[in-house]
Amino acid sequence: MESAPIETERLILRRPGASDIEAYTAYCLSGRSALVGGPFDEVRAFDKLAAMIGHWVLRGFGRYVFVLKLTNRSIGHVGALQLDWREPPEMSWTIWSGADEGQGYALEASRAYLEHALGALATQPLIARIHRDNLESRKLASRLGGILDDDAVAPAWLPQALTYRFSPTRP
Repeated sequence: MESAPIETERLILRRPGASDIEAYTAYCLSGRSALVGGPFDEVRAFDKLAAMIGHWVLRGFGRYVFVLKLTNRSIGHVGALQLDWREPPEMSWTIWSGADEGQGYALEASRAYLEHALGALATQPLIARIHRDNLESRKLASRLGGILDDDAVAPAWLPQALTYRFSPTRP
């Protein structure tokens, strides 16, 4: 998948890099990461960001960091990962700080990513696995056109996950 930056009205979505480590580590150390297995220590935060960066090399696509156009400040990430090539790519989105919530950034970034990705990954659907208690992410998945798959089996690494499916015909 092409990795050129994606621009929206307020955001730039770009590949993650070393400049993101401070903001990403703060997110990983905080309770905000609890529904994805955290909080994590600084070493694990570094490892997770390195994996996010390396995913682009190994799979040819990955998650973007989104930054505010006005300040160039990293505020979250959005995009697909595929840990098991036998599974469909899994989309995720995260706002790193509570101070940036409630302003529509996750919706804006996710819509832009989906429009881009569903065209590039047209041969396969995307899924999102969301902790059942993460009501805001579940609402966002629905707003993005995700369909809850009641028959999906939760992965071992997140047994409380619900699975939403995004079809290439649903940008």
